[in-house]
Amino acid sequence: MPISQDLVHEMTLLAQFDLHSMQQGIKVHTDAGDSMIAAARRLHDKGLIDRDDGGYLTSLGHDAAEHIQNLLQILKT
Repeated sequence: MPISQDLVHEMTLLAQFDLHSMQQGIKVHTDAGDSMIAAARRLHDKGLIDRDDGGYLTSLGHDAAEHIQNLLQILKT
């Protein structure tokens, strides 16, 4: 199963969240590039983040980010 660039961008955003604090979100600024802005909107549409420009992880988003970050840790070792 090939991984699309859209999914890579979404996973990249999810990997940036600090999972140790539910009180820290991210902000995708207008100069982040069209692909990252679109990724944030898709994550919001999927119910993984609470704002279309970043914000905080939802419960589902936290689970997804945890899986992504664990996978990245495995692949880097």
